[in-house]
Amino acid sequence: MPFGLCNAPGTFQRCMLAIFHDMVEKTMEVFMDDVSVFGNSFENCLSRLDRMLQRCEDTNLSLNWEKNHFMVKEGIVLGHTISKNEIEVDKAKIDVIAKLSHPRTVK
Repeated sequence: MPFGLCNAPGTFQRCMLAIFHDMVEKTMEVFMDDVSVFGNSFENCLSRLDRMLQRCEDTNLSLNWEKNHFMVKEGIVLGHTISKNEIEVDKAKIDVIAKLSHPRTVK
């Protein structure tokens, strides 16, 4: 999809939801090009991941393997650290904001 089109993000999201329509909210979540597959056991996750990868292959959806993380118990998704026990803001994002200088002028 070409960059810069005003409706490209919405169109891309609709395409991703159409590709994974029967899996979204049941076995995975999709936001733009961020896909998270989840399950309650290793075997369950592996089975769901296999199904998702097969769907990608069937629809010619290519993946950037350098940006993928598989079978992790904790990961950063959309600026939040997601784990089994909690969801919290990524500490790196908090550190960046905390290091900003205070405003000196009011406009």
